[in-house]
Amino acid sequence: MTAAGGTNQFISVHPYELKFIFELEKPSYCDLKVANKTERHVAFKVKTTSPKKYFVRPNTGVIQPWDSCIIRVTLQAQQEYPPNMQCKDKFMIQSTVVPPHSDVDELPPDTFNKDSGKTIEECKLRVVCINPASDQRNSGDFALHNSTHNPDTDSTLRRLKEERDAAAQQTAQLQQELDSLKRRRYRRSDPGFSFKFAIFVGIIGMLVGLLLNLSLSSPSTE
Repeated sequence: MTAAGGTNQFISVHPYELKFIFELEKPSYCDLKVANKTERHVAFKVKTTSPKKYFVRPNTGVIQPWDSCIIRVTLQAQQEYPPNMQCKDKFMIQSTVVPPHSDVDELPPDTFNKDSGKTIEECKLRVVCINPASDQRNSGDFALHNSTHNPDTDSTLRRLKEERDAAAQQTAQLQQELDSLKRRRYRRSDPGFSFKFAIFVGIIGMLVGLLLNLSLSSPSTE
């Protein structure tokens, strides 16, 4: 059974295209997520029409029921661009049910042989080469479009600005109230007036006492 795209009876594959940012003399990679959609153990095998150009790990494996795994496909460094950046390479992932607790290193040689009588499903994937310059330009255009034409972003920015201004105003009011409290507390705790008054009273008392002593000690003229 052959399925175009990333879904069949045993497994699902995402994404259903292998997209590589193509740069001369630089490798590029793409990750595939393969998920087991059944209650049984499923074995898979990755094949390609250009095995010398790609490095696939793992290229064979066993996925437990309802589990998944990641396959990394690496496009090795190339010396020339494909014509018109159109790549004709193809990938295919074969899958079949295997006995429970099967080990990938112990799979029989005919596991993925259609003549063995077992159901072998095939999922075909195409390869897409992306020019890095166009990829960056599209990313920049997308970000610019979102920042200048997204009404939700504009309303969010306005709301945040209003909240910032309100918070700044509240902070200024609290600072004024704090300064006022400090001034009132300083005036209440200032001992200057009471201390000066006590000195003044003391001096008056001393003068009065001195005058009394002088008047009492003066000789009588009679």
